[in-house]
Amino acid sequence: MADSSLWPSGKRCAVVLTVDYNDVHGILTQAPEVAGRDKSLSVWRYGTQRGVERLLGLFAELGVRSSWFVPGIVAEENPQHIAAIQAGGHEIACAGYRHQDYDQLDLAAQSADVGKGCAALQALTGQRPSGFRIPAGNGAPGFIEALRDQSLQWSSSWRGDDLPFAHPTAPEVIELPLHYELEDEPYFAFNLSPAVPPAQSRIASYSHTLGNLQMDFAGFHRFGLCYVLRLHPEVIATPGRIGVLRELLQGIQQHDDVWIATGADVAQWWTQSGKQIGADHPASVYERHYRDYPE
Repeated sequence: MADSSLWPSGKRCAVVLTVDYNDVHGILTQAPEVAGRDKSLSVWRYGTQRGVERLLGLFAELGVRSSWFVPGIVAEENPQHIAAIQAGGHEIACAGYRHQDYDQLDLAAQSADVGKGCAALQALTGQRPSGFRIPAGNGAPGFIEALRDQSLQWSSSWRGDDLPFAHPTAPEVIELPLHYELEDEPYFAFNLSPAVPPAQSRIASYSHTLGNLQMDFAGFHRFGLCYVLRLHPEVIATPGRIGVLRELLQGIQQHDDVWIATGADVAQWWTQSGKQIGADHPASVYERHYRDYPE
């Protein structure tokens, strides 16, 4: 059963709404050959042209705050959207400077990309971001310590838990774990040429997807966990799919024991609560066995 001491004011569970705003840079990382192909790029530009505004409108309608992960280059190319996100009371977190596959970078290059992304966001918002999400790939051994050294206080990239946790080698950094079933891309992301996903298939049933997300929330609520929803403006904010998100969030709001908060708020609460992870936690196991993994 749920532990009412985990969350503030006796709340039963936490919900964090996160948005990855990558514009065309997200697909350019996955399929570099799409560069210069405006027809294909327009699928991802839809997020900038329509999706951001539609998501912000829904969040304002429902009175909820969210955390947006934005590469520095996307922020520089779309300052009006950064201003609108900030004006709506939402958190702006870092996703590096360019949307890169971190598997192709060594630790020094990863850290440099994080630092450049944070600097670009700070120049536009006046605030240094406190959160980070790897755009693609994995951090090299020592990456969490690099986040700490960049004064980042929380991350949302790992998937090994249903609750936040402090990283063993850098407890100043709180992880808010993800789950693929709580993301819109595995259900809806699609492009004909180049094929996204590579094996094609998709687009999922809207009603079935809503049902899945609702059932997952019911489970997270029952067990008192942290439900981290990962959204993309070009995916979830079409005229039809925004209704899926609206119905999901309205259902969540019917529970008065749910804490809907930004990633920074949840990370700060978890830091203050002083909760520790055990030796059998996936993060602890990773640190014991893969710290010396060859590059």
